[in-house]
Amino acid sequence: MTAAEREFKHLPVLFSEVMQSLNLRSGTVFVDGTLGGGGHAEGILHRTAPDGVVIGIDQDADALAAAGARLAPYGGRFRPVRANFAEILDVLCEQNIPQVDGVLLDIGVSSYQLDTPERGFSYMSDGALDMRMDRRNGATAADLLAKLSAEELADIIYKYGEEKFSHRIAQRIVAAREQQPITGTLQLAEIVAGAIPSKARRVEKQHPAKRTFQALRIAVNDELGVLERGLAAAFTALKPGGRLAVITFHSLEDRIVKTYFAERCQGCICPPEFPVCVCNRQPEGKLLQRKPITAGEAELAVNPRARSAKLRVIEKL
Repeated sequence: MTAAEREFKHLPVLFSEVMQSLNLRSGTVFVDGTLGGGGHAEGILHRTAPDGVVIGIDQDADALAAAGARLAPYGGRFRPVRANFAEILDVLCEQNIPQVDGVLLDIGVSSYQLDTPERGFSYMSDGALDMRMDRRNGATAADLLAKLSAEELADIIYKYGEEKFSHRIAQRIVAAREQQPITGTLQLAEIVAGAIPSKARRVEKQHPAKRTFQALRIAVNDELGVLERGLAAAFTALKPGGRLAVITFHSLEDRIVKTYFAERCQGCICPPEFPVCVCNRQPEGKLLQRKPITAGEAELAVNPRARSAKLRVIEKL
């Protein structure tokens, strides 16, 4: 059985909250920029019947295969596209769609990717250190570990993983690769765990390799750069009154989204000492709520991975 033929087990995070936030109605066009298993897209298609359309974008062939099978009953109302969500404007141009009524971005790695050992995302099962969401090209996590200096590795682990022992971990990685190539997930997880002081390991509730794996995944896929470009493209694609909903899973992503939304909602930027506004800057959007939406206890009981999820929504003016 191929990866594409396996059941895609991703549970749509904050499903009800997303459906309520997107202002769904018949005849509208939406982009699910991170299609995954198609759970959110299916909800949108159901609520925009009989003629709403969803453009489903994902760079992962396994996700597209699973979502395509799941959403086949919707026929031409669902249009799958293999691309990165930062390429939304190019995708819409190819689809002859000038603007859309809404965009959903569910950022980060899916449960399916985490639970498939050969994808290399998990420190809990053995597999090749790949971590590419799009396996058509690009350097793998193993490639980065083989070629980057200790200083470069420490910078990635600290910047993207917020790991305070980043230098110790990087030094252990460089020392270990001199003995043999680092190509497996459990091999790396063991190296990382050995670099963290035993006292810190005892206090830590999560796996000691979690932050390092997160950092490498972000670096391999340029996730933060893609997010910045994707937000700008998605907001540009919206019609006036259209909404952009973004789900993030860690503080680095959420900070980028929060900052971008705040910039779009800002009006006058004249110095406070100016008696009247001379910049004539007008807000481009408005927030649906000031604080992010998080998962309730009922969802957390069935999907613990939703605990760190935050949903922010902006409407284009």
